[in-house]
Amino acid sequence: MAYFAHTHHLQRIYTLALLMTFSMICLGQKQAVHDQLKPAVSAKLQGFIDQKLENAYLNRILAQDADRLIEPFNNRTETRYWQSEFWGKWFTSAVLAYHYRPDPKLKAVLDHSVARLMATQTPDGYIGNYTQASRLDQWDIWGRKYCMLGLIAYYDLTKDAKSLQAAKKLADNLMQELKDRHVLIVKKGNHRGMAASSVLEPLCLLYSRTKDPRYLEFAEEIVSQWESENGPQLIKKSGIDVARRFPKPKNWFGWEQGQKAYEMMSCYEGLLELYRLTGKPEYKTAVENTWSSIKETEINIVGSGSSVESWFGGNDLQALPVNHYQETCVTATWIKLNQQLLRLTAAAKYADAIEQTFYNALLGAMKPDGSDWAKYSALSGHRLEGGEQCGMGLNCCVASGPRGLFTLPLTAVMGNTKGFQVNFFVPGTYQLSTPKGQSVAIIQETSYPTSGQVTFKINMKKTEPFSISIRIPAWSAQTNLKVNGKPVPSVTPGQYAEITRIWTNGDVISLDLDMRGRMVYTGAHSENFAILRGPIVLARDMRLGGPNVDDALTPILNKEGFIDLQPAGIKTNNFWMNFNADFKIESHKEGPNDPISVLLCDYASAGNTNSEASRFRVWLPQSIDPRK
Repeated sequence: MAYFAHTHHLQRIYTLALLMTFSMICLGQKQAVHDQLKPAVSAKLQGFIDQKLENAYLNRILAQDADRLIEPFNNRTETRYWQSEFWGKWFTSAVLAYHYRPDPKLKAVLDHSVARLMATQTPDGYIGNYTQASRLDQWDIWGRKYCMLGLIAYYDLTKDAKSLQAAKKLADNLMQELKDRHVLIVKKGNHRGMAASSVLEPLCLLYSRTKDPRYLEFAEEIVSQWESENGPQLIKKSGIDVARRFPKPKNWFGWEQGQKAYEMMSCYEGLLELYRLTGKPEYKTAVENTWSSIKETEINIVGSGSSVESWFGGNDLQALPVNHYQETCVTATWIKLNQQLLRLTAAAKYADAIEQTFYNALLGAMKPDGSDWAKYSALSGHRLEGGEQCGMGLNCCVASGPRGLFTLPLTAVMGNTKGFQVNFFVPGTYQLSTPKGQSVAIIQETSYPTSGQVTFKINMKKTEPFSISIRIPAWSAQTNLKVNGKPVPSVTPGQYAEITRIWTNGDVISLDLDMRGRMVYTGAHSENFAILRGPIVLARDMRLGGPNVDDALTPILNKEGFIDLQPAGIKTNNFWMNFNADFKIESHKEGPNDPISVLLCDYASAGNTNSEASRFRVWLPQSIDPRK
């Protein structure tokens, strides 16, 4: 993969700004709670994932006509739609992409775009596209939130005081308008105020950079309004399953909809930022309780959820056809929420969740060349292109997808007070600093998840004692971990294996994960099954031939209860992985029923043609046999 020659140098220049973007830990910033992890100084990836990042970088981030996204801010004629979100979504993903690969061409685009946006700011501080009479209504505050996030991201990148001042004026204008009109923020906009009050996140970021107490006071006021009778009660109801917090609304997309998935998680992202500032344990507990509810009752086998953009108890229903399943905005925001929790707590379960979603739901939503993203992604049927929204040439999910994608590079290997933590297995070179400030490179060599073998090489000048923690995925029942050929004892699935020693240049860690084919069943009689290999969900695709994708199959398992998967090596039609496995097909006749070999592929490749040329299926039906 070709890289810009100056990438490594510029990545070091912008290291401090990167830390602020990810964890908001910046020099001189006082917080009640600090993150357990901080991102790598730089990462230079290789292989399949790097190619996906490259595709999205060139064909989505750089290809976007940013001026078109700003045009509505000049017109200010809107009364109900959400054009104002697109600039901020694209811009924040572009900043993340630039942190990973600081290309001067993208930097020039960022400079131009933020200058054009600031030029639209009115004397009273407003940046938005709504008419004067319609301000605060519908998606107006939601759009202001994304503008603030973009301006703050640019300030973190460049230390440009003008962008921070513009963000402050925008926040001041919002606070003043709410006061002048004597309205509660939770009564404005949609979805029990969750869309509007998700502005909590940039308000907390503004306070952390300006120390202006008004922003912290307003942030606390928002949370107070949440818990009122008029609010979404995101703390009070955090112990209730996310699909059952409010009655089914008459207007699905109106104010009374309290189960809207994307907006709910956006609010909880803001609550985590407020927890960092205040240390109030009830804030963190509310997010953790909600995370558990989403994971247990909503997230499906490929790592996403929601129907018609709302929580619906979908985990139990995932083998059925689901209307407008797993919106990509939900997929990306679930990754972002997990990244927040991972940085904050360093807990393995959040990295496990990110990996499941990234390799399956997120990559599955992305067109192979990175230029487009599906709005909804089924677990069976067709994967199709989403429609245009608001006359903007894209939709919300096309803008959101890269925001999840570009969280990965600098969080694959992260630093902590004791040393380093390996969260994701992606080939490449990761530059970090040891606890004593020494520069170290951790080099990952692997074809994971095609293979379960990963090698880590340590490159440093001086010996130094520190810890390296390696994530052992929860699904890896049999794991071998070695340092310089010597086994590491007590390796537990679903936890980090912490290796503390005096490290020397050239030390090697080897990891061998359990890549046997695993069976998962669902349905009242376990009548549907799916197959996983490592973090990858496998599927049938009609392009691979064999029996009809809807035919009932009975998997043939080995003595240990796993299904044997043999690599098929098919490289056409944008298939990433494919395997042969043996099944019996219901013949509806007496006599011998010999096994047949059926081709399977990874979910991200299944049906990923943006057309009806290919049908695919994750959950496979098997015949009910009363004798078993």
